[in-house]
Amino acid sequence: MRTLTLAIPSKGRLMEQAAAVLEKAGLSIMRSGAERGYRGKLQGIDSIEVAFLSAAEIAQNLREGKIDFGITGADLLWEKSAPGENLVSVLAPLRFGYADVAVAVPECWLDVASMADLDEVSESFYLRHGRRLRIATKYLNLTRRFFAERGVTGYRIVESLGATEGAPAAGTAEVIVDITTTGSTLAANHLKVLDDGIILCSSAVLAASPAALGDPRAGLLQNRLKAAE
Repeated sequence: MRTLTLAIPSKGRLMEQAAAVLEKAGLSIMRSGAERGYRGKLQGIDSIEVAFLSAAEIAQNLREGKIDFGITGADLLWEKSAPGENLVSVLAPLRFGYADVAVAVPECWLDVASMADLDEVSESFYLRHGRRLRIATKYLNLTRRFFAERGVTGYRIVESLGATEGAPAAGTAEVIVDITTTGSTLAANHLKVLDDGIILCSSAVLAASPAALGDPRAGLLQNRLKAAE
């Protein structure tokens, strides 16, 4: 029997919540070597290793088939996937990591409440400034797909490498697409989510690569986690 690899977030609240969900399902993690080591073993199902990676790495490695299972955010899975691509399968939604990927604009844009309004503003913005609206985001693919679906074309993406919500105040973008849980960080930066600007309602999920789907342990892992809800 070949050893399969399950990846979970390597640090922070997501790691703690993922470990707690597994523990509730009777699947404890035994770390290898040091307590803060990045490898381990899953207790409760035969021959499953545990790897500790960043949530973004988990999504990418699942897509590339470098790991068999992963607990990560749905937002990251869909960001890493091309339209119509079936390289990763969601086995079970998990009850943590809830957040929305949303389009937000400055609160002072009183006449902009929808994507249609944003489309109109993008046209007038170009006429006034001779350049397109800048959208700061880490979600390049989700943003492009969503804006295309809504017919908004007068923009360019500025890839965000830091605190996206600060981009309008810093003058590096006019609009942002970012993940939000309570909306308090957006409000603190004088931003508002458009009425129809929710791109994705995300949560943590258990996902599998195609090579692992036919293995009985995929169903066992899925059933154990679902039964523990």
